[in-house]
Amino acid sequence: MNYRVQPTAQVDETAEIGAGSSVWELAQIRENARLGEGCVVGRGAYVGTGVRIGDNVKLQNYALVYEPAELGDGVFVGPAVVLTNDHNPRSVDPEGKQKRGGDWEAVGVKVAEGASLGARSVCVAPVRVGRWAMVAAGAVVTRDVPDFGLVVGVPAKRIGWVGRAGVRLVERAGGEGLWECPQTGAVYVEEDGVLSEREG
Repeated sequence: MNYRVQPTAQVDETAEIGAGSSVWELAQIRENARLGEGCVVGRGAYVGTGVRIGDNVKLQNYALVYEPAELGDGVFVGPAVVLTNDHNPRSVDPEGKQKRGGDWEAVGVKVAEGASLGARSVCVAPVRVGRWAMVAAGAVVTRDVPDFGLVVGVPAKRIGWVGRAGVRLVERAGGEGLWECPQTGAVYVEEDGVLSEREG
């Protein structure tokens, strides 16, 4: 075994855990879930059936990732984050009969490469959080977040852009849709509400 699982964690025998990953106390990884290499699953975190997680992903303590979520490489999921999977949750059907697994259709949250979800944020499925986006602590995401978007609040709204370093970008003097990372100096281009990395 080339990964580490604490004795109190529950990892289903059908789950795949990548090399160099760590699963800490009281975490639960369900059937057919797949974690990439170098992942960290914190204390009490939950990974649902069939969830797909890329390489170098961090799930902090008590994060809840319900199926059929998909997390790209390098995603950060803060403490007590919740990724939901039922757009119209009910315990019972209209006649009062308890709903079972086959009585509803799970919808997932997709979190793209490098994105970060702050502590206690909630992503209400179905939504996509774009590449290198940043969701503030406590935010409730009810619609898609663009690549490099910085969103805050309930419901979450975009208030700016962040770069790969996670630092809020500053608009260059003269505007023209150019944004710069004050930490790395990387330049980004905004066009029609879409931010992309400037090549070269």
